[in-house]
Amino acid sequence: MTSGAYGAFASVYDSLMDDIPYREYADLIVRKAGPGAGRKLLDIGCGTGVLSALLAQEGFSVTGIDASPEMLSVARERFGLLGLDGQFFEQRMEELEGHDGFDVAVIAIDSLNYVTGPEEVRSVFRGVRESLKDGGHLIFDVHSPYKMTDLFLDGPFTADFEDVSYMWNTYPGEDPLSVESELSFFIRRPDGLYERRDEFHLQRTFPPDVFADMLAGEGFTVLDITADWQEESPGETSERLFFHAVR
Repeated sequence: MTSGAYGAFASVYDSLMDDIPYREYADLIVRKAGPGAGRKLLDIGCGTGVLSALLAQEGFSVTGIDASPEMLSVARERFGLLGLDGQFFEQRMEELEGHDGFDVAVIAIDSLNYVTGPEEVRSVFRGVRESLKDGGHLIFDVHSPYKMTDLFLDGPFTADFEDVSYMWNTYPGEDPLSVESELSFFIRRPDGLYERRDEFHLQRTFPPDVFADMLAGEGFTVLDITADWQEESPGETSERLFFHAVR
């Protein structure tokens, strides 16, 4: 993730993201980019490494980057416990550099939506292109415009889990198709009391054709744009858009 987001609650992030079908995401990547055996994969915005680990188990040689040192610490621990090899670096995706020769790059679970400026998004694509081999694959997902303008603004949202509860208030951002989020987390301590953590998040998306134009401008060919884990084109009420492009 970027901009310091998720630093305060890396230890409970996986509980909050329990509904994300990571196994399905890993299968999607293998289906689109091909088998992992002996191939290099760059997981951009890798978070706590859940998807990274699944891809490593598919045979990919995984390098993960994230802006949150707390998230990276969890990812390294995960790989160690699973006996997996992987490299992890603290780096913002819009400042991506120092990586090359990769067969596949992934920006998963709306991580790219934390990059809110058009030029910064193009910078991400530029850095990814420089990291990939010719013919290398880029696969990423983003929130749809509908999700930003309709679903996110139906808040506030609340949830109560065994070790963490949260309140999530959302507001329209200053830029088109952007959302500001104020999150308050209540994390259970070992003594049974709760500790409150507050965070501010800003996300923005763009229409699918704008992302496609940005990709083309940075030397990518878009192979397909699908929605909501299905091999179907996006519709008016699609929530998550998936892009598959090659260098």
